[in-house]
Amino acid sequence: MDWESFYDTHPSPSNYESTITTVENFVCSHENKKMVLITSGGTTVPIEQNTVRFVDNFSLGTRGSASAEYFLDAGYVVIFLYRSNSLEPFVRHFNNSLLDKLEIVDDKLIQVKQSELDTLFPILKKYKDAKNDNRILTVPFTTLIEYMWLLRGSCMLMDTKYSLLYLAAAVSDFYIPPNEMAQHKVQSNDGPPVIALRLVPKVLYAVTHIWAPNAYIISFKLETDSGILEQKAKGALIKYKHQLVIGNLLHTRKHNVKLIAQDGVVEDILLTETDIKKGVEIEDLIVSNVKAKHDQFFESQN
Repeated sequence: MDWESFYDTHPSPSNYESTITTVENFVCSHENKKMVLITSGGTTVPIEQNTVRFVDNFSLGTRGSASAEYFLDAGYVVIFLYRSNSLEPFVRHFNNSLLDKLEIVDDKLIQVKQSELDTLFPILKKYKDAKNDNRILTVPFTTLIEYMWLLRGSCMLMDTKYSLLYLAAAVSDFYIPPNEMAQHKVQSNDGPPVIALRLVPKVLYAVTHIWAPNAYIISFKLETDSGILEQKAKGALIKYKHQLVIGNLLHTRKHNVKLIAQDGVVEDILLTETDIKKGVEIEDLIVSNVKAKHDQFFESQN
């Protein structure tokens, strides 16, 4: 199935119109400003219409949520299209240990521990500043179909040289069309279900040629075999004609990525032992590099 048939045969989510109107209003309020659409987290693939079970992947949204903070630091306005309950910018710092950073005072008040104040205050201030200045919009999705519709609608609103599309979400390669799902929970008494998965259409061509051809577009490539990473990244650039692929290997993705450009140049970003000890995040280096490339692209379009 191609991407056009996918949208023809899969109706938009019930909240799609109101959500995309919110995105449109946000985009219009920042006309002629550098703006990035970040997609983040994984997509679920339900196996029942009244969903109890679904197919998922391991993505927590680490790269997307961290990158959003560094894009804000770099002066961008951010639309964060993310898997519901995955990591979010700023909130990610509190997900595992928030309660340990708080204390009860006089059985009535809750306050941040003094020992944690220097760490938490700058994070909270950046978050409040971004929200008060209306520089970040978070848009959640859960299922593959929700993601596909929100991606198309958002991209079509960002078809300008000011826009950067940072497509970091871990999108499912396979799915089950709703008309082929069981209506109710699959019963174990019936034995192991036989499920036929369908290929998810590749929409990157539509992004680069139809929905947002004037934007600076970055895709991501995750592999487990180092021997094919650059080859597949360069193949994607030739096929889809976008500007950059950020490639990484499963087991080294947190400290080493490759930036592969249309001209064949491959830049290796590697965190040193010193960087890691200092708490440097690789997304900081990625975003700095991407910003420089987008600036060059923007100037060439002018």
